[in-house]
Amino acid sequence: VQLQASGGGSVQAGGSLRPSCAASGVTFIKYTMGWGRQAPGKEREIVASINWSSERTYYADSVKGRFTISRDNAIDTVYLQMNDLRPEDTALYYCAGRRNSADVPSSIRDYHYWTQGTLVTVSS
Repeated sequence: VQLQASGGGSVQAGGSLRPSCAASGVTFIKYTMGWGRQAPGKEREIVASINWSSERTYYADSVKGRFTISRDNAIDTVYLQMNDLRPEDTALYYCAGRRNSADVPSSIRDYHYWTQGTLVTVSS
C-alpha cells in the first residue's frame, strides 16, 4: 500500500485548503480512509474518516462543520476540504488507510497505513 499526500500550505485564519491523498498498489474500494493531524506537543488524532462508498463519515468535534472528507474511487484519491481554518488547526496532516470494517474508525490505532505529514500552517 502506497499513500501520497499533498496540498498542505500556509493560510490566514478563515482561509481554505484542500489536501489530497493518492493511493496506489491497492484496490482502493477495499479501504476505509482517514485524515489525521498532529499539532506541536499534542498526540496524533483522526480528524475525519470515510468508508469505501462515502456513505459513512466521521469527524472530530473540533472540525465538524468546517472540514469535509471525500473520495473519488475512480482515481483512488481522498480529499480533505478545510474551510474557516483557525490557528489551532496548525499541524502536520497525515492521510491514513485501513481495510474496510463495519464501522468508520476514529482512533489512530485502527489505521495501518500512513503517509508522511503535510504541513498546514494557519496564521492569525
